[in-house]
Amino acid sequence: MQSPSVSSTTSQTPQAAQAPAAEPQRASSPAPASVRPVIQLDHVSFSYGHDAGRAVDDVSLSIKPGEFVGLIGPSGAGKSTLAAIMSGAIPHHYTGQLYGATLVEGQDTCDVTLTDISRIVGSVLQDIDAQMVASVVEDELLFGLENFGVPHRHIEKFITAALDAVGIADLRDREIATLSGGQKQKVAIAAILALAPRVLVLDEPTAALDPVSSEMVFDVLRSLNRDEGITVVVIEQKVALLSQYCDRILVMNEGRLELQGTPAEVFAHSADLRRIGVDSPRTARISNSLAAAGLVPAGCPCLTVDEAYDLIAGALGARGSAAAAASPADSALAGEKDGSYGARPDPKSPAPSGAQPAVAFEHVGFAYPAGGAAVTDLNLAVYPGEVFALIGQNGAGKTTATKLLNGLLQPTEGRVTVAGHDTRSTPVSVIARYAATLFQNPDRQLCKNTVLDEVAFGLELQGVDAVAARERARAVIRRFGLPEEASPFSLSRGQRQMVALASVVVLEPQVIVLDEPTSGLDYRECMTVMQTVADMARAGSAVVMVCHDMEVVSDFADRAAVMAEGRIVGMGPLAEVFRNEAVMAQAYVAPPQVTALSERLARGVSPAFAGIGEVAELVDAVRRLAAERGAGADVSGGAKTAFASELLAQTGVSSAQPVAGAADAAPAHIAPSAHKEERHA
Repeated sequence: MQSPSVSSTTSQTPQAAQAPAAEPQRASSPAPASVRPVIQLDHVSFSYGHDAGRAVDDVSLSIKPGEFVGLIGPSGAGKSTLAAIMSGAIPHHYTGQLYGATLVEGQDTCDVTLTDISRIVGSVLQDIDAQMVASVVEDELLFGLENFGVPHRHIEKFITAALDAVGIADLRDREIATLSGGQKQKVAIAAILALAPRVLVLDEPTAALDPVSSEMVFDVLRSLNRDEGITVVVIEQKVALLSQYCDRILVMNEGRLELQGTPAEVFAHSADLRRIGVDSPRTARISNSLAAAGLVPAGCPCLTVDEAYDLIAGALGARGSAAAAASPADSALAGEKDGSYGARPDPKSPAPSGAQPAVAFEHVGFAYPAGGAAVTDLNLAVYPGEVFALIGQNGAGKTTATKLLNGLLQPTEGRVTVAGHDTRSTPVSVIARYAATLFQNPDRQLCKNTVLDEVAFGLELQGVDAVAARERARAVIRRFGLPEEASPFSLSRGQRQMVALASVVVLEPQVIVLDEPTSGLDYRECMTVMQTVADMARAGSAVVMVCHDMEVVSDFADRAAVMAEGRIVGMGPLAEVFRNEAVMAQAYVAPPQVTALSERLARGVSPAFAGIGEVAELVDAVRRLAAERGAGADVSGGAKTAFASELLAQTGVSSAQPVAGAADAAPAHIAPSAHKEERHA
């Protein structure tokens, strides 16, 4: 397969971070040039109303059979709208103004029915609950097959194969209402796979999945792509996953295609991507920073831990490969059989001597009457000023633990105390004065017509004067950059998440409970949200966070408890938790890239890398070791520049050249014309 060059949809090529600039050209694809695209967009624009701005603005692209394409961009960039255009939901489901032409297997989507399109393109929506139509998992898969007229003699094998493909055969008879968010995500994917479409369009299919389950889903997609020839288009915020699986990556911003190319070519522009609100794999940020500092040769960025290890080891003149350095590390952190983690003293705990925990679980057990997500003998203590993470695979009991904390569930064994109040004898309304919760699905806690009303609502319920409540709400809204008069339900999934979090933050509670707070957020939103959470912790709130994004956990949490099968199997400071490979494997959790890389470097290159969890720290360590060993190019001030650049990047400030077309190119004015016919969807 010929590697496509990075191309911009405007006349100017983005400034490369490492590779020399090249003339922009349209990215090639795995299929021969003579093969007809399975999806083709020709100058497509769409707005959701006559007065609304363009959600998609003059996009032209071709998706050829057999491609595996990733689509990234900040919230509100038009990714979900573009997915709806590809799947035929626009123009057949959503109303608005459509320009240009969209062809699916050569047929204009305006000229064929949505049913005809659905036989070719299967889609998994961003809002999983909106896609579910049945109450039982098996019935959810059965619904689509029967509607497509699949003979009954074939239905059983299709259902079995789809459930096995995503690893949920054991959930076949479960009620969907009892499933975790991640399990629902897998059911939705299985329901589409059962229909055997030729194209899969997925809108953030792993948003609620743990790291190992996310990789499993992408393994399934890659298998379908390679073995069955199914074309895959996936919108995803987990850029490290996309870099490993995709042939081509498209970058959207403000409704337009900004950049496209192979993963290595796109992520060479990490500074430009962060400027528009898109993250890059941490290994790419490391290699880009090292190259900018003159510590390694300029070239394609590293996309995996193995590549980054070999690059740094070579730069420092060390022998050995990443594989040789990846032997299991010894650790004494493994969970004790009685699970009494909260009872043993932790010398690294942020709690001052004699401090009372804001949250305490003492031998807590709970089981749902219908089964699922039971927890057993949970023991933990969370102190004021601490960010405490609960990590583990889907269905491990993390969300159940948060419901026990906020009083929505009461333990059948042991006790839970919040700010000294026993949840078994304290009304939920009283607990809510001390503990505010952000649920996994933000739509379940939004009920007002405007963002301002929504954020002020909780304060008014607590008896705060309406004028004072709205003043406090406006201050939080400004911090999050939200439109105060907009309807929360008109916003993107990521923006709705921020509205829900703002309604929690404004209460200034003693305890903040966050269930997947960064799900669906772009890089800039994620940093805004988590910096606000960190500020709340510094102000004295205790934060309990369920999170599948190990990069976020690494950046912001102080301690973590690892859960598996309803039990806490390990707990401690983050560095120790992430080093415990046995516990991480038991919980099906992969450590963040920087942690995995630093541990390998500590074993194979130098102990100086041990315990490093930040990109800037790792770059600085390479600079110091290079200076000591006399390795690398111009190391005298290079790493200082890399360190400063990384800090600037984390705050959203960048001195890099803008992505071509982002600021300099004037937006094209699109009007109905002979070559661009207006379609009223």
